[in-house]
Amino acid sequence: MQRTGSILCFGELLLRLNPIAATPLAQADTLALHVGGAEANVAAALAALDHDAAMASVAAANELGEATCRALRAAGVDLRFVGSAAGRQGLYFLTPGASLRPAQILYDREDSSFTRYDWSAIDWSTMLAGRAWLHVSGITPALGPDLAVATLAAMRTARAMGVSVSFDANYRPRLWSRWSAEPRDILIELATEADLFFATHRDMALLLGRCFHGDGPARRREAAEAAFAALPRLRWMASTAREVEAVDRHRLSARIDSRTESWTTQEVTLTGVVDRIGGGDAFAAGVLHGLMRGAGEAAALQDGLALACLKHSVIGDMALFTRSDLEEFGTGGLDVRR
Repeated sequence: MQRTGSILCFGELLLRLNPIAATPLAQADTLALHVGGAEANVAAALAALDHDAAMASVAAANELGEATCRALRAAGVDLRFVGSAAGRQGLYFLTPGASLRPAQILYDREDSSFTRYDWSAIDWSTMLAGRAWLHVSGITPALGPDLAVATLAAMRTARAMGVSVSFDANYRPRLWSRWSAEPRDILIELATEADLFFATHRDMALLLGRCFHGDGPARRREAAEAAFAALPRLRWMASTAREVEAVDRHRLSARIDSRTESWTTQEVTLTGVVDRIGGGDAFAAGVLHGLMRGAGEAAALQDGLALACLKHSVIGDMALFTRSDLEEFGTGGLDVRR
């Protein structure tokens, strides 16, 4: 199938290490390795959906960096703008949840090749030439002041070139706390450049320093209206709502707001959840997939929810599903397909 839509994703490539089954990290003697990173997950998911998806990043000049790039290349991601530099590959460790014990993440990405790289000299216009979208997240600026500047530069260059900008709030307090006690001003400056903002009412409460009241739908619309008032360029705000009944049983729904309308999905019950990590990235990729194929907000939202749900069925960070998988998800039916 001919590829459609063109997107550049900017962020750090990560290796994830997790114990087999649900063994706590401190008790594990075997670790499984998976490739991920928020922006890389979006790029890989969109490549699987037959979009032209490229990464802007830097990998370590060693075997771990090579393994990371090899996995993304195999997923169909364009890595022409991924450099190689001395340093270490960013890692994180996941302790899977089980029973009444939630999952836990331990970051080990200090002084990585990506964070040490001099991004001030990057020619974003070359990377963005011919692109329809740029996708970034709040994780990259949380890694340090230089990367906050680089993220903003990429977004402003995209806007100047007429490239649509997608921004996932992805607030990570453990990362921000290393260098910024108050990231609100930085996040607002970044969000101001976005056409599409993946954010919840909690994210908007953080950014705007105010609370949102009422029941679920009313509170989410209030938060969206506050976002549109504060961010004049914003066209859409999208989010999921999750109720965790047990580690392996979740209820998931999704919503997208424009300045004048709102669309919501029915709630889906996910039983036997295998791995929830990367579910938000899958949702972002699904929504982008819908918008990039010109399907409209309601269809894009359904694509986002479908891809997020499917992600919960596979181990690892990336949701490598096809357009046929999304179409079949909407038809229901769990019997073997022959």
